[in-house]
Amino acid sequence: MTKRNALVTGGARGIGAATCKALAEDGYRVFINYVNSAAVANELAEEIKSKGGEAYAIKADVRDDAQLAAMFDEVKPYGGVDVLVSNANMNFTAKPFVDQTWEEFTQKLNDELHASYQSAKFAVDSMKTKGFGRLVFISSTLSEAPAPSFLAHGSAKGALDSFCKYLAQELGPLGITANIVAPGLVETDATKDAPDEFKEMIRNFTPTQKIATPEDIANAVRFLTSASSGHVTGVYLPVCGGAYLP
Repeated sequence: MTKRNALVTGGARGIGAATCKALAEDGYRVFINYVNSAAVANELAEEIKSKGGEAYAIKADVRDDAQLAAMFDEVKPYGGVDVLVSNANMNFTAKPFVDQTWEEFTQKLNDELHASYQSAKFAVDSMKTKGFGRLVFISSTLSEAPAPSFLAHGSAKGALDSFCKYLAQELGPLGITANIVAPGLVETDATKDAPDEFKEMIRNFTPTQKIATPEDIANAVRFLTSASSGHVTGVYLPVCGGAYLP
């Protein structure tokens, strides 16, 4: 009960897995949320434990309120959630506006906002009694820098960015911060099949001359979840090597 608890949705792979490892290194008890990747999530938990950390894998579809409630109930015996990293990936239909239907567009918005809203709702119930909480939402630089056929994705992330600002304003007096981490292109399973030419193009116009790794994103998250970040809230933090400069 002396440890603080971090819940990472979509925590089994990519950015989520790197974040779980980083938070475990920082002393958090980590809860790894997954939907289909049971073996991978459990392997990650065992890896963290082998290095002296504490981690548990929990299956839940974050689009389902009953499953969300059950997941947060599993954390309650340990003292409830202190840190929420809302990272679960939501599929979307990649089409230009003229070809996309309203149903295709709103599916992404509904899934993205519902999962983040309800996860935050459950987390804040625990955080407000402690006077401490960290909410971190994984967005995308595509919310600010549009790209062809990413209309649904970018719009959903833009709504998430705005939602986070409202939480920062409302929850600050309770000792709870809310921040956005917005990656650019990251080398993960989700992007491994992207053409090499495309990746090289991104690398060439990125000031740091590299494509991000999941660890780059996790390092930003670990600062925003730390005790030393208590006066940082409502921030939109691009982690893209300067490829997007607001």
